Amino acid sequence: MPTTYAYKVRDQGGKLVEGQLEADDANLVVGKLRQMGYTPIAIEAKSATSLTSDVRIPGFGPKVKLKEVAVFSRQFATMINSGLSLIRALAILTEQTESPVLAKVAGDVRLDVERGSSLSAALSRHPKVFNHLYIAMVKSGEAGGVLDAVLMRLADTIEKQVELRRKIKSAMTYPVVVLVICSVIAIAMLLLIVPQFKSIYADLGGTLPLPTRILISISDLLQTFFPVFVIFGIGGFFGFRKWARSAQGKPKWDAFKLRVPVFGALTKKAALARFSRTLAALTRSGVGILEALDIVAETSGNEVVSTAVRDTQGAVKRGDTLARPLEHHEVFPPMVVQMIAVGEETGALDEMLDKLADSYDNEVSAPVDALTSLIEPMLICLMGIIVGGMIISLYMPMFNIIKLIK
Repeated sequence: MPTTYAYKVRDQGGKLVEGQLEADDANLVVGKLRQMGYTPIAIEAKSATSLTSDVRIPGFGPKVKLKEVAVFSRQFATMINSGLSLIRALAILTEQTESPVLAKVAGDVRLDVERGSSLSAALSRHPKVFNHLYIAMVKSGEAGGVLDAVLMRLADTIEKQVELRRKIKSAMTYPVVVLVICSVIAIAMLLLIVPQFKSIYADLGGTLPLPTRILISISDLLQTFFPVFVIFGIGGFFGFRKWARSAQGKPKWDAFKLRVPVFGALTKKAALARFSRTLAALTRSGVGILEALDIVAETSGNEVVSTAVRDTQGAVKRGDTLARPLEHHEVFPPMVVQMIAVGEETGALDEMLDKLADSYDNEVSAPVDALTSLIEPMLICLMGIIVGGMIISLYMPMFNIIKLIK
């Protein structure tokens, strides 16, 4: 069984380089490093116990961000365009990539390429970092001898996806944060402040105003069943998340997201932008239309769009055009269908899809900015109504304090 060796070498410029290689013995490592143009300094076999440092709790380990993959792709493309070999470029990326996880993946990919594997096959062994879209485009770039151009196009596509996702999150994060803060304040008042006023009013006697009695009743209920509410709340959250990711729940949840007022329109435009840009990148890279549609369906991010794309793929297999089946699905507006039809007729499908993607990107940006400006005062008013209403309910008996005192 091959052993993993950690090495320190100097390149032709005298720079110190560190990395890892798998081989049957140290002599083979030395030979391989010299073939790569390095001067070996130190080679040491890694002990089996060092593997325990890589053990992490599932779901809590560090992840590779899309932005990091975009930077990786752009640097990779630049080095290949400069004439560096795949192995040399991957070795440099292993050293200079800031993400430890991505650096390790780059090292593993380099080892696979050294053993004779193609780059696309080596990348496909890391599906959590490089998705189906990435692998297919790299494979087409290898076949066409334009790997650097494909990697640069991938970097552009990923960066635009990241920017679009950031805009959507910026529109949805603010109201969620404000609502959470408002809920925390309300719960704290019900659990800590209202009971103190209740004891004061109990000593005074008399009949409390209706709003005050309702507030005290809610406080009593929350104090009595607070642990139950917490347990059911946490259980409901994880249960809903599991259902929303299941084969039965995901289509229903994705369809609901498209129907939500205001945010539904943003979600739909973002999904159409992603569909258009992904399909444009694939067709421009020379990926066949059926394989491209399969990848788009897998990476669309919305099950409604995925279903429509899969139906379209089936129609295309039977000899139909791309545009005609799409018009039977409400998620695709007439403008999208017409522009795709024109693109097919003129042989400029990728250009039309890029224009569609840019158009929907712009349609997302403007409403997000306006929505953020509109939601901010509305949420502040909502917080004022909830907190202010509770304070007024607590102090209403004070306005009639003389009648309450016996």
